[in-house]
Amino acid sequence: MGKGNRSAIVTLVERSSRLLVAFALRPGNRSDNMRDQLIEALGILPATLRRTLTWDRGSEMAKHAEVTAALGTLVYFCDPASPWQRASNENANGLLRQYFRKGADLSTVEQAEVRFAADEINGRPRAVLDWDSAAARFASFQIVVALQTKAVSNGTGKTARLPTAGDNSLGLSTATATKGATPPAPNSRRG
Repeated sequence: MGKGNRSAIVTLVERSSRLLVAFALRPGNRSDNMRDQLIEALGILPATLRRTLTWDRGSEMAKHAEVTAALGTLVYFCDPASPWQRASNENANGLLRQYFRKGADLSTVEQAEVRFAADEINGRPRAVLDWDSAAARFASFQIVVALQTKAVSNGTGKTARLPTAGDNSLGLSTATATKGATPPAPNSRRG
């Protein structure tokens, strides 16, 4: 949240890869904008990589049922005053504060600035990922999903197109997997 709780940067973290997706919440009606931007941000991902979303109890998620209806992504809410139930997201928020200080006016922050910060965070080697980066780990999950999609296609040989930079107005980007790396199977627990 920005100065006076009038502006915000939204953070989403994929639990297995720790990939951070972040964007500045557009000004205006918070719940409408949150719904629209979540559908846009999550809509480009394969359904198997966006099965659930765990949120705090902010009023900006008042239209969570519409997110579920549009994407099939189930929305869960943490218990009150229990940030530990979203530990990966809280950690990502701390990393993002290296770029945007707590209490700063975020209404002047451009999407490109948020994208730059998220890309840098996603490119860092992480101990929790055996010194892999979140971007590389997530890319390996996308490869697995693409292979699974091709394997179960209806014989046409067509596969679902994976998202790339510029696929939406938020400018979400994906990194390529490390050359020669064997992609691990995605963890079935996502949040």
